[in-house]
Amino acid sequence: MESVRFEIPTCPPSEVEALRRELGVSAAMAQVLVRRGHTGAAAARAFLDASEEHSPSRFAGIETAVAPILASVRAGERITVHGDYDVDGICSTAVLVRTLRALGGDVDTFIPDRAAGYGLQLDTVRTLADRGTRLLITADCAITAVEEVRAARELGIAVVVSDHHSPRADGTLPDAPIVHPAICGYPCAELCATAVAYKLAQALLEASDAGEAALTRLTRDLDLVALATVADVVPLLGENRALLRRGLRALAATAKPGLRALMSVAGVDASRIAERAIGFALAPRLNAAGRLYRADAGLELLLTEDPARGEEIARELDAANSERRQIERRIRFEAEAQMAELGSRDAYVLTGEGWHAGVIGIVASRMVEQSGRPVVMVALDGEHGRGSGRSIPGFDLLGGLEACSEHLVRFGGHRAAAGVELERERVEGFAAALAAHAAVAIGAEHPRAVERVDAVVDCGELGLALAEELGALAPFGRANEPVCLMIEQARFLDPRPMGEGRHLRFTVESASARARCVRFGEGAALPVGDGEHARATFALEINEWNGVVEPRLRLRHATAAPLSPERAIPVEQGAALAGEQLALL
Repeated sequence: MESVRFEIPTCPPSEVEALRRELGVSAAMAQVLVRRGHTGAAAARAFLDASEEHSPSRFAGIETAVAPILASVRAGERITVHGDYDVDGICSTAVLVRTLRALGGDVDTFIPDRAAGYGLQLDTVRTLADRGTRLLITADCAITAVEEVRAARELGIAVVVSDHHSPRADGTLPDAPIVHPAICGYPCAELCATAVAYKLAQALLEASDAGEAALTRLTRDLDLVALATVADVVPLLGENRALLRRGLRALAATAKPGLRALMSVAGVDASRIAERAIGFALAPRLNAAGRLYRADAGLELLLTEDPARGEEIARELDAANSERRQIERRIRFEAEAQMAELGSRDAYVLTGEGWHAGVIGIVASRMVEQSGRPVVMVALDGEHGRGSGRSIPGFDLLGGLEACSEHLVRFGGHRAAAGVELERERVEGFAAALAAHAAVAIGAEHPRAVERVDAVVDCGELGLALAEELGALAPFGRANEPVCLMIEQARFLDPRPMGEGRHLRFTVESASARARCVRFGEGAALPVGDGEHARATFALEINEWNGVVEPRLRLRHATAAPLSPERAIPVEQGAALAGEQLALL
């Protein structure tokens, strides 16, 4: 039986009742809102409306970035937008290019090759100077490129930095105008780079007196903001939530030929586009070319106005994504074998000859899920290695790399994900140092999965009406996870295998009510004995199939909970459990 800790945050009944009365919502919905911190009617309404929006002027000093850009446009100087090879990098580049071209600018782009490394490089600066760039605008990079920006200016290139990554540990910033939500004190400090580019574009249009029509056209690029917001896994709170909700509507109605073609090859219904389709269908395809071949294919897809060319690139990205999955499976098998040989570690550094540097980050995420520990995957090539790491909640991976910096040539990233470069001979020392740092930071006890409960309910509440009501909490993602519903005293009955035994459907019974439920990917056995009492959590979804719309209950976690007088908690009392953390084996 799986090890999980159910965490039920404080939920005062008076606050639940107040929201029920003032908002006209169900008890379950009120519980979710209270447990997620939206305790007053005004705060709850603001969250449900998802309408938070701030002026670009809230970026301190943004006028120092706008002025040189508009001056370069008016002078007809060559402007280069330097992006990155992931979804956020190409989308932020596309937003700026589309706006600058609308203003009449002479614009080209530079997307680095993943093999050459992340960010602005000195060689790139020299190349851009040779080809006539007079203004360099970075998108999704360069907040740490102090020396590179200095070199650009010495070569006669003006620079504007737009980014959202962490600055250097010593606090040194590039000597250039900076548009960065955290550094510039913007009210939503965790915008993705494409949202930053969108705000910069908005500021450019407003300062140029382009008119309302131009600003309206810019809102069509919210489809790109939606793609990047999901792909970059930023917290879906505040303005991020508002941008994604508006962006999903823009994506559903997008006129960009490349995006329409990409949705077609990915089998995505534009009329029903949601964050899951971005995360599992569109973003992987946009990332695939940059991981294996050329990231500018994704940028070309976003910028093309030719439907035939859009279809051609979309098929190219789809094929690259299929190849990426095959490479990922091979590397994962090797990584799993290596992890098993290493045994229990506080942090893992896994290495392989010939591993594809563009795929190891994905595999690192899978290995973190499997081990519950931070993992850095290093692709070795000759005497050098390039790595990509992923972390667990509660462990600052970037801080861990800083603690091990003596073993590294270069590193960067943030708490949850980071990249490294190192010499082959330093791998063993790096692995030992990272494990030692993690042992202190994480502690001796291996963390168990934590299931945070949003509402304690009865089977009788789990219908289509509640499923539709909970949909108002979307879009879901980091900091606004899908809703987790708990049944405190459940019994599982009538199990029936599906999908050649890979999945299971069964009946859940609680308080004389029943509901049908499914469990995916865990085999045909019930998580507890047939008819035994369990404490279980579920997702309530809307399932559409052959024109039929119905609620679908999906099991998340379950642990045996033999019924006893002290555990026989009435549902209405369980709904208000305050701050209980149930450590269950």
